[in-house]
Amino acid sequence: MATRTIAEKGDPILRKHCKPVKNFNDRLKVLAEDMIETMDQADGVGLAAPQVSVMKRMYVARPYLEDQEKVFVMVNPDIYERTGEQISTEGCLSVPGYTGHLKRPESIKMRAQDLEGQWHEYEFQGFSAVVNCHEYDHLDGILYTDNAEDLMTNEEYEELLREQAEKESRE
Repeated sequence: MATRTIAEKGDPILRKHCKPVKNFNDRLKVLAEDMIETMDQADGVGLAAPQVSVMKRMYVARPYLEDQEKVFVMVNPDIYERTGEQISTEGCLSVPGYTGHLKRPESIKMRAQDLEGQWHEYEFQGFSAVVNCHEYDHLDGILYTDNAEDLMTNEEYEELLREQAEKESRE
């Protein structure tokens, strides 16, 4: 396994549409292992192939905070149902130092292939739906900053949280 370089905002590769995966081979498995290692080293919860300069419709995600062992490898994913709405607070390994709020579905249904090419059906809700939608967008050249209602530095966001906590403690 190897850690790969994460492309950052401004790199044109992040704006391209990825091509479907057709070859389910050892190279794809090595890519998945490298992406998981890269995601973990960067302290992320998801990483899409274009973020490591590979134009394949594939991402890795660890969308359950309560189960850090569960990693999904989504190849040729398709979100076919989105229901409800939630406001998510997001950051991105390709947009370091920033946080934004945007609308995401509360739940999604999707299908994706695994590293052997077998199709699986998934349902995600809450935070896990956000993570999967965020990574899915990368495959079509969309960054969360494109749809964020507000974008602030991580320091500004932390200050906002402190102010809200102080206000709540006074009430």
